[in-house]
Amino acid sequence: MTVIFKNLKNRKMKIIKRVAVVSFLMVLVSCFGFAEKKENKQTLEKTTFIPQEDTKVAYFASGCFWCVEAIFESVIGVEEAVSGYAGGKTLNPTYAKIGTGKTGHSETVAVYYNPKKISFKTLVDVFFGSHNPTTVNGQNPDYGTQYRSIAFYKTLNEKKIIENAIKKLSATVYKRKIATEVTAFTKFYKAEAYHQDFERRNPNQGYVKAVSVPRLNKFKKKFPKLLKKGKH
Repeated sequence: MTVIFKNLKNRKMKIIKRVAVVSFLMVLVSCFGFAEKKENKQTLEKTTFIPQEDTKVAYFASGCFWCVEAIFESVIGVEEAVSGYAGGKTLNPTYAKIGTGKTGHSETVAVYYNPKKISFKTLVDVFFGSHNPTTVNGQNPDYGTQYRSIAFYKTLNEKKIIENAIKKLSATVYKRKIATEVTAFTKFYKAEAYHQDFERRNPNQGYVKAVSVPRLNKFKKKFPKLLKKGKH
């Protein structure tokens, strides 16, 4: 009995260790696993961006905003991309609150673009072409309502463009139902400073190396003609 008990105890300890290791690895490759580090305020602040008179803004959510921001900032005609929160009803959401999945918001990126250089339709193509829109509530390895796919619209024409893109993709690309929400834009909350330009400022961070960079490179390979000079 003593031998059996010891064997069971050893097995239990091995299982606990495995669970601990898996949990640790999940944190390393999770958008929510990053703890804010102390950085120079000047390093954190983006260069003051002043939109031109004809600059427009589009809003998209497709998983971790670190990835989404980097993708849109590589596109011709995009003047700036800002990480934030949208799609929910909680006032003044924070990264910590978003992580609970109870705010209703999704990690969202505000895309400032020049309509003379790139159209809203092309931005929608970038959006759908840079993630899996059939995944419900998340993009691998991040799951939860805060990572759900949302294409926001501000006009009926924008809504039509998004819906037409979904119809085309459903007929020609995806067999599974597209889970992307088509939502009227109401309010965008800018995320904390340390999230802005996260991928560029943290090239050696675990999640960036394992998820963000590969996702960006996959997009670049798929849409080479849309890339800014120096972003190839």
